[in-house]
Amino acid sequence: MTRPEDAPAYVGASQLVPAPESSTGALPVLLQALAPDRHPVAVYLASLSASGRRTMAQALGHCAERLSGGRADAESLDWSRVRYAHVAALRTLLGEEGKRAATVNKALCAVRRVLRECWRLGLMTAEDYHRCADVAGVKASTVPKGRMLSADEVARLKEACDPADKSGARDRAMLGLLARGGLRRAELVALDLADFTDGLDGGTLLVRGKGNKERRVPISNGVLVAVRDWIAVRGQEPGPLLLPVRKGGTIEHRRMSTQAVYDRFQDLAKRAGVLDFTPHDLRRTAGSEMLDAGADLSVVADLLGHSSVDVTRRSYDRRGERAARRAASLVRF
Repeated sequence: MTRPEDAPAYVGASQLVPAPESSTGALPVLLQALAPDRHPVAVYLASLSASGRRTMAQALGHCAERLSGGRADAESLDWSRVRYAHVAALRTLLGEEGKRAATVNKALCAVRRVLRECWRLGLMTAEDYHRCADVAGVKASTVPKGRMLSADEVARLKEACDPADKSGARDRAMLGLLARGGLRRAELVALDLADFTDGLDGGTLLVRGKGNKERRVPISNGVLVAVRDWIAVRGQEPGPLLLPVRKGGTIEHRRMSTQAVYDRFQDLAKRAGVLDFTPHDLRRTAGSEMLDAGADLSVVADLLGHSSVDVTRRSYDRRGERAARRAASLVRF
């Protein structure tokens, strides 16, 4: 990899301007293609799940454009020449673009991880890496996104899934796993039949979450019944647990896409007369209801596959919000 000696870029408070060409005519981008096992971006993205790769690749592409003044993308930028001043200015620039604190911090996290791979691959000194990694994230208090569905809304969605219909039996199982099991959409479609264990004390799912981390999620009551009913319709053929069903009732033995799950719930919402929601709102509903029922925060975090209880508390614990509403209702106007 060519490493010109000129400074990588001039860093301003609100913009990043590429450095002028060096005596060799080289710009601050990679001049030679790197093998995947030597490219810091490829090495980093390979450590993520499929959904994580898409999200972080997009964030890195945006950052690479800002770091190069629009002359490079995530693959062509010479990440080994990024320094503390660039990362600090990037943080400022992303904030000036009006991006949410969570979005800025996600982008900075991706950049730090790529620079760490640069260090590990011998493309950057430890000192330069640690200086870049020392750039702090953006601190902000934001209102959690999405919404929780009421018990009545979940019941209406369940009623809209006709268990006598093949697609209805599948949709009821999906609804239970999201709204009561708290699975992510990507985790849902990644399930195989072999991941389900039906025991005397109830069912268990082996779920593969972000970063390929595995966890066991117990299922019981109506969710277990719905999963059993779907498997009876699906059959015991190995493969994905959830399968597409054609309009004529033919089951296709292939994995569903996350978009197909989203579309199914959009259709269910219309038929059930429920306000718009996303599949992730069902996960929020599961986490919130477990906490409302008195479940320990750390247990809920483990069930949801969160690496930190702070994530669970910040995004799913709405008990304080409800308490504030009750307090406000005591004041008469």
